[in-house]
Amino acid sequence: MKNNLIKIAVAATLGLAALSASAEDMYRGAWYAVPGVSYMHTDSDLDADNAGGAFIKLGKELSESWDIQGGLGYNSASQNTGIAGVGGRYKQTTLGLDALYMFSRSNFRPFLLAGLGAARNNIDYTAPSINVDGGKTSWLADVGLGAQYLVNDSFGLQVDLREQWSRAKLDAVNTVTGATGSTSGTITNTLLSLGGVFRFGAPAPMPVIAVAEPAPAVVVEPAPAPVAEVAPTPLPAIPACQPTLETITISAEKLFGFDKAKLMADGKAELDDVAAKIKGNPDLELVLVTGHTDRIGSDAYNQKLSERRANQVKGYLVSQGIDASRLHAVGKGESEPVIACTDVKGKKAIECLAPNRRVVISAEKQRSSGCK
Repeated sequence: MKNNLIKIAVAATLGLAALSASAEDMYRGAWYAVPGVSYMHTDSDLDADNAGGAFIKLGKELSESWDIQGGLGYNSASQNTGIAGVGGRYKQTTLGLDALYMFSRSNFRPFLLAGLGAARNNIDYTAPSINVDGGKTSWLADVGLGAQYLVNDSFGLQVDLREQWSRAKLDAVNTVTGATGSTSGTITNTLLSLGGVFRFGAPAPMPVIAVAEPAPAVVVEPAPAPVAEVAPTPLPAIPACQPTLETITISAEKLFGFDKAKLMADGKAELDDVAAKIKGNPDLELVLVTGHTDRIGSDAYNQKLSERRANQVKGYLVSQGIDASRLHAVGKGESEPVIACTDVKGKKAIECLAPNRRVVISAEKQRSSGCK
């Protein structure tokens, strides 16, 4: 039966993977609720059928790689001792907290999970001359794997398969002789869960408000007074100033993978040209590397992502022989967009907002005496 559960979980995961071709959403640092149903393969020591149940969880996207989920679960199964005239039920109630390691932040999100909590195992079996019952509250531990698929910004699906350990107790009483017996031990149940993901708290797109520039003031110059002609006096020669290095803007997609901060090979080639220009201008006082992101994600996450990208670019330029004291890296997050894209969502929004994902490299040249 456990092999069948594993096959079902793998099939469900592959099904979600097929849907991921239309992935549209990304990490946003959102809270979400996961109500759903579960199917439990009970430990053989319980002499119970496979159980059905339900659960409710509250989750939070903590970072690029980690989620947490906490909540309540309940499962119930009929006894299955194989003895005629025996009836009753096994019930389990759980309260737990899971840590999920997410392998992706696209719409399709496979994950591994591990959790701890508390479990209440109740056993109530009856026979013509024997009562078997027991109730025990114990620790709970589980490990497993699963996946989420986000259909849109606010709804998705989650499936997971987990192995669960807890403690149970059995007390037996012979109603004829009065003899009693008791035993307890660790039980291992396997759960397959399917639920809906209802996300909330994701930031709404930030509108860009256009501000009209004031009209330039009109200045009327007075007519010049007539003057006598005077032979022109030659002006002293002014030392020519070399032009400063131009500001260079590089698309983040050329340097990094989407929502990543690790330089790609093609991105290093782009920065080699920048390093050569800086080396060719030794009188540059300061080279400023500024990272920018789009609005997808929380403000705090985007700020950190822009800082990591700016520092990655700075580190690479240093590795190419640029003195670190000449470089300064800053992140502006999503605070300085160049395009709004207020009327599009999902994958189209990601494409539309590409100009906002950029790294700007600018420099200030030393000014020689007499330059203006």
